[in-house]
Amino acid sequence: MKNNVKFLAVAVSAFVIGISVNNFAMSDVQSKIAVVDVPQVVNASSQVQALKKEQQAKAKDLVAFVEKARKDVAATKDVKKKQALEEKYNKELNNKKAAMDKNYASKLSAIDNTISAKITEQAKAGGYDIVLAKGVVLYGGTDITDAVKKAVK
Repeated sequence: MKNNVKFLAVAVSAFVIGISVNNFAMSDVQSKIAVVDVPQVVNASSQVQALKKEQQAKAKDLVAFVEKARKDVAATKDVKKKQALEEKYNKELNNKKAAMDKNYASKLSAIDNTISAKITEQAKAGGYDIVLAKGVVLYGGTDITDAVKKAVK
């Protein structure tokens, strides 16, 4: 019985000492935290603006292609030729759209990598340990959005 009480006392003491040491060690840790408004940075990016213009131009080309295809199909009187022409244009449209989507995705990925690199660069330059999206932080943190926006322009 005495051995159990001694063991329990030692275990409780070790636990209390462990918690105290952990709290003491953690009280000295100071993290420098920054926040970034990512949507603002994306909208300010010259690469994003150029990609939007490029996509709009490609969309206009696609609309012109569809209008031309409709006219060609409507002008054809033979039912079999009409079906063959529709299939041809549908296949061509799908290929153009797939190529456009693939190109857009690859360019968007490259832009995302660039913006992430600029955020990291600004965080290191400012000596920040942690960078969070502004939308998830309720209070605190230094806003480095303007610096990142200037870097991505």
